[in-house]
Amino acid sequence: MDELDQQILGILREDARTPYTEIADAVGTSEGTVRNRVEQLVDDGVIERFTVATRTGNIKSMIELSVDVNVDTSEVSERLAEWPEVDFVWQVGGEEDIVLVVDAADTAGVNDLITQARELDEVVNTKTRLILDERVG
Repeated sequence: MDELDQQILGILREDARTPYTEIADAVGTSEGTVRNRVEQLVDDGVIERFTVATRTGNIKSMIELSVDVNVDTSEVSERLAEWPEVDFVWQVGGEEDIVLVVDAADTAGVNDLITQARELDEVVNTKTRLILDERVG
């Protein structure tokens, strides 16, 4: 990945719907080059998906899960990613093993998700952090 790819990614991080013609103007290349670069970044797995960030008025939080030492965190992560309120599932190193970034209607919804997570046989502990503000980097 070169500097041009990084510039294209920076623009797409800000707004994934930016037309390729606008990106091309911003980075000083052709629309076809931008299109080809984005397709290659997708094929290479650098861009995993295009998503929507919303300001719903909902409660966003991180639910950190510790699982039993003999647990396949990938399998658990796949199941958790299917929960409708879950935006992201991260497998992480450190005290916790899995982090869920969730978007719930209210604090009761967050609490329901914590309860669901605690009811999983693999989960031995949870921590929750409310997300107070968010900026795109």
